[in-house]
Amino acid sequence: MKSRDRILGRVRLGLAGDAPDGKPDDAARRAIVASRLAAPPRHPIPERVAGKRQDELTGILRRWLELTGGHMFEVPSEADVPAEIAGYLRSHNLPARVRIGADKRLTALPWDREPALVVDHGPAEATDTASVTHALAAVAETGTAVVASGADNPVTLSFLPETNIVVVARADVVGPLEDALALAREAALPRTLNLITGPSRSADIGGIPVLGAHGPRRLCMIVVG
Repeated sequence: MKSRDRILGRVRLGLAGDAPDGKPDDAARRAIVASRLAAPPRHPIPERVAGKRQDELTGILRRWLELTGGHMFEVPSEADVPAEIAGYLRSHNLPARVRIGADKRLTALPWDREPALVVDHGPAEATDTASVTHALAAVAETGTAVVASGADNPVTLSFLPETNIVVVARADVVGPLEDALALAREAALPRTLNLITGPSRSADIGGIPVLGAHGPRRLCMIVVG
């Protein structure tokens, strides 16, 4: 412990810098840290999203999401989401069945307008073919969905079914990742924040790209509003 104390003592003296008395000013350092956390400096923003209008960001989001192999649709209101989901499943010859969590924005959707569409609730199961989750934000810069895990949106919904449908409000489409993280902090950071960019893919074996290697082979994003 004596050696440890000597080492830490030298570190503390080094932190003291030019302090008049040669002793570290813990209160001043804490104030600097608190100030930085309260108002973090702005990182450089890529030109492709800097200063863009909301409609421009949505277009950029579509471009980058489709480049990763995902799909994106836009609907005017939440009431249009079930029909869009049913149409997407039909277009891919998938079963008319989805699983959702307890997210109020999803449970409140008028699913009864699509009587052929079966909606299951709770964490994903091995037999599920499609899931629907709600995203805190979508990052136009990279085509990324920012999904918080929790009881309302179980993390298994984002990774277990082969088809994942993500619903996000147009107002929550942001330019850079930093803006998405700011929205997440405002909503209270969850235990896990999943950043999902396109369908799962891997080329680890033989250099041949394989979709669905570690998660969904299809990712569909529905922008509402």
